[in-house]
Amino acid sequence: MARISYVDVDKLDDAELRDYMERARRFGTPRPETQAIRSHVPAVARAFSRAWERIFRKGVLEHSLKELCRVYVSQTIECNY
Repeated sequence: MARISYVDVDKLDDAELRDYMERARRFGTPRPETQAIRSHVPAVARAFSRAWERIFRKGVLEHSLKELCRVYVSQTIECNY
C-alpha cells in the first residue's frame, strides 16, 4: 500500500496554507493529516479548505446537523476517518 508523506508545516512558505493547517490542528476537522497530504498540491489544499470553510464552518444549517451528515456519509462509505 502506497504511503503519501505529510507536508511539514514549518516548511510551508504559504501563509494561507499554514493557516489552514493550524485550523485543522485546532479544531480537528478536517483532519490535520489529510490537510498535510493535500498541501503537497497548494491549489488542492486551497480549493478544499475554502469549500470546507463555506460549507462546514459557515452556511445556513446548524453545525450539529452538518456533523451528523458528515458522520453518516463517513459510515456509509466505510471511511475510518
